[in-house]
Amino acid sequence: MTLHETKSSPLKQAASPEATGWLTPKRKRALIPWLFLAPALIIFSWFKFIPMIQGLVMSFYKVNFNQPDEWVGLANFTRAFADVELHAAVVNTLLYVVVTMFAAAILAFFLAMLLEGPARHLRFIRTAIFLPAVTSAAIVAEMWRILFNPTPNGVVNHILSWFGVADQGFLASSDQALGVIMLLHIWKAVPYNMVIFIAGLAGISRDLYDASNVDGANWWNRLRYVTLPGMIPALSVVLMLSFIRGFRVFAEVYATTGGGPSNATEMVMTHIYKLGFEQFDYGYASAVSFLLFTFTVILTICHLTLKKRIARY
Repeated sequence: MTLHETKSSPLKQAASPEATGWLTPKRKRALIPWLFLAPALIIFSWFKFIPMIQGLVMSFYKVNFNQPDEWVGLANFTRAFADVELHAAVVNTLLYVVVTMFAAAILAFFLAMLLEGPARHLRFIRTAIFLPAVTSAAIVAEMWRILFNPTPNGVVNHILSWFGVADQGFLASSDQALGVIMLLHIWKAVPYNMVIFIAGLAGISRDLYDASNVDGANWWNRLRYVTLPGMIPALSVVLMLSFIRGFRVFAEVYATTGGGPSNATEMVMTHIYKLGFEQFDYGYASAVSFLLFTFTVILTICHLTLKKRIARY
């Protein structure tokens, strides 16, 4: 055996610090991307997690501007469970979430069924339909406010007048305002959900459809026994994201009605905003925000757990 072979033997390499140390070449390669991401992660943590921690601490105090903050313990949290206005906002939010979540999911599913495929013209149509999803919520809300202006000069009221329908209150009506904002949310959410459903449809094997055709299955049986079971993962993602988005809705409501008229469109997020930036009750606003955050985390954990159980079967 030569001297060169002795130095490069496997035993020699195994005994080298580079091979036995913690920072192996493989770990170095895995660490390099995190080094590049570190500055962005630090900045993100500074503006995301530190305010969250400060908000949690603030929720245990009565914040005073001219005097030291007063420790109140869990008083802000117990107050939230007895707040009638917050309860009304929660009811409005739940109604908003349920209607928009299922309506947007159903419309997006059938739209995905129509637009699923590799054809070039379908790509153009899908891109055009997706535009509302990437439009700023404030811009969409302002556009909606102009369309549903309750005066005779409003676009929708003007169109309804062609058919002899009297002017409607829309956003100025306590009976119609919530429904109009629901339509806004559905119009904006359907394209986003459609993309997820199209991805889910693309993941279903074509062999299953071919086999169902051989067995003589009609369109309803193909939808029931092939498409819907294959779409369960995509459907769970859509419903989960829709639920969270619905509970955190703010811009659409605040830019159109501000929670009115008569609190008919007051949501949890608009209520928190008013508590903090109109009533300057930062401690209580922080407590309600943390309760909403906790509810969202619990819901997400339940969704992930249920998703894992479904995947096993």
